[in-house]
Amino acid sequence: MNFTKFPRRNYLQGATPIEFMPALTKALGNDVKLYIKRDDLLPGSAGGNKTRKLEFCIADAMEKGADTIITCGAVQSNHARLTASWSAKEGLDCHLILEERVKGSYKEEASGNNFLFELLGVKSIGVVAGGSDMMGEMEKKAAELTAAGKKPYIIPGGASNAIGAMGYAVCAEETMAQLNEMRLVVDHIIVPSGSAGTHAGMMVGMTGVNGNIPISGVNVSRPKDVQEEIVYKLAVETAEKLEVKGGVAREGIVCFDQYVGPGYSLPTDSMVEAVNLFAKTEAILLDPVYSGKAAAGLIDLVRKGHFAKGSTVLFLHTGGSPALYAYMDTFRQA
Repeated sequence: MNFTKFPRRNYLQGATPIEFMPALTKALGNDVKLYIKRDDLLPGSAGGNKTRKLEFCIADAMEKGADTIITCGAVQSNHARLTASWSAKEGLDCHLILEERVKGSYKEEASGNNFLFELLGVKSIGVVAGGSDMMGEMEKKAAELTAAGKKPYIIPGGASNAIGAMGYAVCAEETMAQLNEMRLVVDHIIVPSGSAGTHAGMMVGMTGVNGNIPISGVNVSRPKDVQEEIVYKLAVETAEKLEVKGGVAREGIVCFDQYVGPGYSLPTDSMVEAVNLFAKTEAILLDPVYSGKAAAGLIDLVRKGHFAKGSTVLFLHTGGSPALYAYMDTFRQA
């Protein structure tokens, strides 16, 4: 894969660590060794996976002469936080459109990422009802800003287009280089699957480097069939952009939807258990929306014997711990 022909900012500071999780491995048993890829340690205000995607998206915006970034997400969006972070670093204005996917969940004075939007100097926050046409809302904002003399650039939710997903094709290549250096054989990779850029990018990258490691996504919102099609469509677009020969096989796109619970961002008992287990065994903070539910899936799959005895499984930690502070009541009541 050749990334050099695409504009890219230099936000990464080397590879993120791959670490063994001995205490969690022991706690779960079943003779499955658990490792973690620490993308929660990526640069940016409090870190997280969107930094990889924004290296490409913001570079594309700047090459096109933009002075303003518009993006969207849920009310506690990690993507919105990191977009605001890198916009501030680059001297770009940032405007957010937040989708209130759970009615009444947006609170102007809320903690977590909501507070960080303010601290990072976001120019405006528009809040719309769940199910709104988010691209349409961002385009309205772009028209308003253009009329005011600005040069806006729209980054889709999660930076999950073919430009952003390239960041996770890079991650797959980086991961394989680390595993080869460590002489570590990994039998399976588990990733959170939401806006699909991380999952699709990892699939494309693993195909592009002939890594031959199966990747499964744990859904955070949608049913299995819907999510798999979204991931596959984006993987095809990303593979075409990177000229990955043969593309990505549809049968390789696998998602688990049993851990979503009542809906996106709504707490589940298994998520609470996963966050507590990771914190108390490995001192690793997950987030309640993405990595927490993905880890709940990982834990359940290990317990159920989904992975063969003696397997080694790598969990991709996408970050997001600032959102924990907006869920303190959930954990204190558990």
